[in-house]
Amino acid sequence: MAQSELERELAALIVDTLDLEDTDPSAIDPEAPLFREGLGLDSIDALELSLAIAKTYQVQLKADDEHDRTAFSTLRTLAAYVQGRRVEVS
Repeated sequence: MAQSELERELAALIVDTLDLEDTDPSAIDPEAPLFREGLGLDSIDALELSLAIAKTYQVQLKADDEHDRTAFSTLRTLAAYVQGRRVEVS
């Protein structure tokens, strides 16, 4: 499945932030889970990624917010969340 421009940016951010050297950002399926059986991320990865997203996109993600946790389901849901928050701030 093809990635949108924001999904490509976020995929590259994930790979760079988490040092996933063996992962090609363009190969990350936007509909595949980011955690466990998908890309295999864990809660520490989520924290690091949250900080990178805040720095790059000025979008805050909070671990204790259920909506924010849902945003990390897939690359596509993460991109939609970031896009929605960027529009609200602008």
